[in-house]
Amino acid sequence: MVSIAQIFIRTFQFLFTLLLTALVGNALNDNSNSPASVNFAMFVAALNWVVLLYGLVAAFIESLAIPLVLIVLDSLATLFNLIAGIVLAARLHVHSCDNWSYLLSNNLINGSDSPRKTCRELQASTAFLWFLFAAFAASLVVSFISSKGSFSSGRAGGARRGPAMSQV
Repeated sequence: MVSIAQIFIRTFQFLFTLLLTALVGNALNDNSNSPASVNFAMFVAALNWVVLLYGLVAAFIESLAIPLVLIVLDSLATLFNLIAGIVLAARLHVHSCDNWSYLLSNNLINGSDSPRKTCRELQASTAFLWFLFAAFAASLVVSFISSKGSFSSGRAGGARRGPAMSQV
């Protein structure tokens, strides 16, 4: 059951990470000054790829599903998507992409070959970062729930215990 949930969540993450990577990459390609916050969004997209690919492989090959690693990776992805979503939303100031005075004054868009297109790409990227934040938070919860059994049963590297009293 948990594996099916993980596969569903990781598929959702895959689609939105693919879109995020394309949008941020295109915004960086069109912009000559490459602002740090857009570069950070691309770093987050790359981190998302690493986390979700490991998560997909771990969902299919249970021997690679190390609970602590999944929890740490999902936590990092959740945190970085939250930060990138906040930073891009704060730097974009949520204005209309048809307002030329806004486009010329915003340093994320200022210097782009096509400011309207870059503005729309960054607004869409912000939305996808928030969707990915929710998806990685859900994946973190599922990873944590599935790891509770492995930590309590000693599979997480604890000392081997003898048989239970009812088995003697």
